[in-house]
Amino acid sequence: MLDPFFAPVALLEGLVRPLCDSLHLYSLPLHIHEILSAFAVYHVIFEYVAPPLSSWLLPQSYTKLSWESKLRWNMHCVSLVQSVSICVLALWVMYADQERKTMNLEERMWGYTGAAGMVQALATGYFLFDLSVMIRYLEVFGVGMLTHASSCLLTYTLGFRPVFNYYGCVFMLYELSTPFLNFHWFFDKLGMTGTKAQLYNGIALISVFFSCRLVWGAYSSFNIYRDVYNALYLSSDTKFDSRPELMIYGQDRSLPAWLVVLYLGGHVTLQVLNVFWLGKMIAAIKRRFSPKAKIDKKEK
Repeated sequence: MLDPFFAPVALLEGLVRPLCDSLHLYSLPLHIHEILSAFAVYHVIFEYVAPPLSSWLLPQSYTKLSWESKLRWNMHCVSLVQSVSICVLALWVMYADQERKTMNLEERMWGYTGAAGMVQALATGYFLFDLSVMIRYLEVFGVGMLTHASSCLLTYTLGFRPVFNYYGCVFMLYELSTPFLNFHWFFDKLGMTGTKAQLYNGIALISVFFSCRLVWGAYSSFNIYRDVYNALYLSSDTKFDSRPELMIYGQDRSLPAWLVVLYLGGHVTLQVLNVFWLGKMIAAIKRRFSPKAKIDKKEK
């Protein structure tokens, strides 16, 4: 399926092509305009849309927040827009991209479709923006968030080799739980801690988080582990009837050890963290509805 976004800017594509080719990121020039567009949109929301809009809609809440809480509020606004939009796009591509649906092992490893590349590019643009904010306000968000932004940006950028293009949409569905997490944070800042709205949102948060990050995440991780194993140990004995149009950018059909360790190690780490975060979320929601709890509604 072709990229449904507007066509690449020839001048920009030609400008980055030599560097991208030298880094073995062969499909990145086709999506550099989407990466930069996403970065610009999220920057505008963070700097110029979220602050005045929040002040206008919620003058009694937003304007009384501390400087640090306003920064976090603005980031949650960006995160809300990003998580909803990227999940809608990922689900649409998974449904509509017939070429992606019928990929064989070789194509899932090194194949490429423009629509899946678009989802990957928009995610990369967000993580580039996220990294810039984490660096700029390191004292607010901390080293942990900086590390998260860096690792996500690196992982999605390396996907432009292309490698695991098929799985870009799959793992973007982790973000299905993010809107509920954002609303949970907003409820605290709006003085709605312990309300029925926060309770219902908390139930939805835990349910969706468990379903998309633990169940779907474990299933999808198993699939990518299996594909990597088969590509490393079985594909040499198999002849694939791969479609040339899907493999045109798969010039570097290899799985170097560092790439396997980076991807698979990252998935194992993330799954462990997901279990840890789920426990933390359950504990946090319990505290908010405990009759003995005294929670500061303005906590960070």
